[in-house]
Amino acid sequence: MPKLLLKFNAAVIKEIPFDKDSLSVGRKPDNDVVIDNPAVSGHHCRLARQGGTFFVEDLESTNGTFVNEKRVKKSGLHHNDVIGVAKHALVFVEDAPPPEPAPAEPPPVPDDATMMISPQKQAEMVASATASAKPGAAARVGWLRVLKNGVGPSEYELKGMSLYIGKSDRVQVQIKGSGLFGSAPEVAASVHRKPEGYVLVAVTDGYPLVNGAKVSGSVVLGEGDLIECGATTMVFELRG
Repeated sequence: MPKLLLKFNAAVIKEIPFDKDSLSVGRKPDNDVVIDNPAVSGHHCRLARQGGTFFVEDLESTNGTFVNEKRVKKSGLHHNDVIGVAKHALVFVEDAPPPEPAPAEPPPVPDDATMMISPQKQAEMVASATASAKPGAAARVGWLRVLKNGVGPSEYELKGMSLYIGKSDRVQVQIKGSGLFGSAPEVAASVHRKPEGYVLVAVTDGYPLVNGAKVSGSVVLGEGDLIECGATTMVFELRG
């Protein structure tokens, strides 16, 4: 479970488990994380989880919210990011899941024994052999190729576990704003590599479009899907 370390100067004064979809931070006692300091606004900022994405959003505080010493309105969070709130700091710690135990080794099989294989295992072996016989059968990697109004490179390889899209200079893919939203959000969407494939999560609900449809929550991407974030249009591709 992710957690927050509340620090003052170099000392950790509290450890807060991130066991809810959102946590409010501020001076007033109705916050989940209360910081009794006159430089902290009554409701200073909010940390939230949406799909597989964690982010922090400033709540129009007087003295601002900072991520790694850079003032932000809204920003995605990564392991060990430091959120500055007046003279205090919240360190975001994303605990890795415990490793799965190694499977027990099967007992040795005599050389002359006949091995029994279930029908399901036979199908898996046939599929594996068929795939290895095809050219380009190795696992393919996702790419975003910018078609219109990009800011920066024209292609982005999804080589990590996650990639963020927005106006902020802390995200990997920067975009231009347009339409009802005006200026692009600091973080509009994110793409994550999961067992079911590449999943796009709408950090700003309804802002990203996939094949012309607004995304609320998340959607699994297919090859050739068009992604529109503001004025920027991209296509999702799988490459060997």
